[in-house]
Amino acid sequence: MNATAKAPLKATRLLDQLRERIRYSHYSRRTEKAYVHWARRYIRFHGLRHPRTLGGPEVGRFLNHLATVNRVASATHRQALAAVLYLHRQVLDMELRWMQAIGRPRQLVPMPVVRSREEVARLLAAVDPEYHVIACVLYGAGLRLGECLALRAKDLDFDRGVIVVRDGKGGKDRIVMLPAPTSRAARRSRSAHRTVGSASPLFAGIRAAVMSAAVPEAA
Repeated sequence: MNATAKAPLKATRLLDQLRERIRYSHYSRRTEKAYVHWARRYIRFHGLRHPRTLGGPEVGRFLNHLATVNRVASATHRQALAAVLYLHRQVLDMELRWMQAIGRPRQLVPMPVVRSREEVARLLAAVDPEYHVIACVLYGAGLRLGECLALRAKDLDFDRGVIVVRDGKGGKDRIVMLPAPTSRAARRSRSAHRTVGSASPLFAGIRAAVMSAAVPEAA
């Protein structure tokens, strides 16, 4: 049993319990969707057996199937493993020795590709106008997609040349630089939202569409 005290779960169905525990842990909605996706596939892979009856060999067979048959990327493989371990540890309160013995896929660290200014300009010029400002902010300020889509007008400080990223990865706030080219594109977008209010998301419509379509890698 896991010695860490947890709030009692109110849900009765397993996947609803998983969602409840993830939200209690303040994970992002994207993580919730991914973990539920992998937990469902894990259960279906083993013929709808309850995960409490499964152990190391069953987890290993599921992960091996993903790697050898579905040929998922190593990042997807690690995400599936994290989801399965979270289900066993945090929802079912199972802390067994095999959890530490499960092999982790090796993470390759590729050399970064540095584009020239001309290449970046051509890339951004090819982006659909509806998403041009988002692309500029993602590239220029180095934001994650979810962070960019959550930006509000008041998070852009043009006088200081910074963006305040709130509730980023790990629930942490941080400040990032706002480069001049990105600043010009973002300023136009913020001006268009002044009538809505400084606390309203800059990309509300796009955020709803992107988040609803975001799913883990398919089999």
